[in-house]
Amino acid sequence: MDQNQIHFPDAETVIKTGTAYARDLAERTAATFVVAAAGVAVAAGPADMFSASFWETVGAAGIAAAGSLLKGMLARAFGTKNSASLVKGV
Repeated sequence: MDQNQIHFPDAETVIKTGTAYARDLAERTAATFVVAAAGVAVAAGPADMFSASFWETVGAAGIAAAGSLLKGMLARAFGTKNSASLVKGV
């Protein structure tokens, strides 16, 4: 084979990769939403979640970041070792 040839992956590989990416992205987006909502509820209290102060907002962001970190660590422990996703095959 010529070294100057461009080798493209077959269509099945591209579809599998796209599907895995979409599942991974959906999972991460949903997990971040749930963790961020919980963070705002804990930091500001459910009644005041729309009038959170600067430090309450920072606290919510910290809780969301910690939740995402924990989720990624659990995914590595219980899922595929080279992925931060709990989705099988990602």
